[in-house]
Amino acid sequence: MKVDILHCDANNFYASVEMTKDPSLVGKNIAVCGDPEKRHGIILAKSEGAKRLGVKTGQTIREAKECCPDLILIPPDFPSYVKYSKSLYSLYTSYTDRVESFGLDECWLDLSGSHKLFGSSEHIAEELRRRAKEELGITISVGVSFTKVFAKLGSDYKKPDAQTLISQENYREIAWPLPVENILMVGAGSMEFFRTVGIRTIGDLARADKEFLTARLGKMGATLHEWANGIDDSPVKLYYETRRPESIGNGSTAEKDLTRREECAKLITSLSERVATRLRRHEMLCCGVHLSVKSNMMTIKGKQMRLPAPTASATDIKNNAMTLLDSLWKQGVSLPVRALTVTAIYLIGTDDYVPTSFFEEEKKSLKNTRLEKSIDRIRDKYGFDIIHRGNLTTEKDEDFDEESKPFKKQ
Repeated sequence: MKVDILHCDANNFYASVEMTKDPSLVGKNIAVCGDPEKRHGIILAKSEGAKRLGVKTGQTIREAKECCPDLILIPPDFPSYVKYSKSLYSLYTSYTDRVESFGLDECWLDLSGSHKLFGSSEHIAEELRRRAKEELGITISVGVSFTKVFAKLGSDYKKPDAQTLISQENYREIAWPLPVENILMVGAGSMEFFRTVGIRTIGDLARADKEFLTARLGKMGATLHEWANGIDDSPVKLYYETRRPESIGNGSTAEKDLTRREECAKLITSLSERVATRLRRHEMLCCGVHLSVKSNMMTIKGKQMRLPAPTASATDIKNNAMTLLDSLWKQGVSLPVRALTVTAIYLIGTDDYVPTSFFEEEKKSLKNTRLEKSIDRIRDKYGFDIIHRGNLTTEKDEDFDEESKPFKKQ
């Protein structure tokens, strides 16, 4: 059977990006975490050296410092991680259009249509590792296999900057001795059951009775049994069909020109509501906001800012958009205002974000987002306009995902 599937995993991704941004950090023990000065937060990523000394993702800063007293603490820079992630995906898609994301830093590739142009899967994997290191300063580990599940096992098998082949001929030797929790989709509930029945390795799972697993775990039990035995025909999705938007914006032209801050605030509030709702439907958070202001003379000025914490809250987006509006007015933006556009930028998936601390900005953002998710459920049932904070009658209300309509950077 051909080994056409790769799983590429960027090693210590956040920490690697920080070292690429600041080469003086290379070789030092660093960790990306919450607010170091306030001593809050948890470890999101660590360098290889810090990992060897016992620093783990999810530890508190205090625990990490006990393992590694000279640990250099760095606050997260999500826009930079998004930028480097896009560069990695651009590299992957230069070899195949079947690239399925599994977060900012890892994905599957299907190379079944790429061999005539680029060579064997192992050759392409080696080339991807070399180019990622040379062109981006990021090392990746790559699993090469005949199923998505075993390809992911392969990328986890040897790190950092390694390549592992798991074929139909060797998967029993490589995969079966591994702990059962290493296989995709085995969570805490499954692990508790496996412990009670003596299933400790992937091989134990493969040799277990399929009907027994199905009776106890339902359809997932049968699926896990098949995966452990190398049976998985799920395709790698097309990248251009599944990728998330790079930014999400809503623009509106007012029925009459706006001359006062309060009038602009009403429209910005309405636009922020729609942007935030669409963010949550995409299961995304924004790390920045962009505001574009069009005057009645048809001149356009824009400004953007990064946020203290990723959010999908209309309140947060609106407050920051108003800060941008005030800044633009100080810079002499033309009045009256004819149209406004609010855009969420530097987007990440909700599954790519772990709260870094418990300081006020993050707590406020999480609380606002949870409240607005409740409002989403009401709107889904009764319509968007059943709940609103105030609006202006508009001639045009346009929403867009900014792949085809990039915002104007200032």
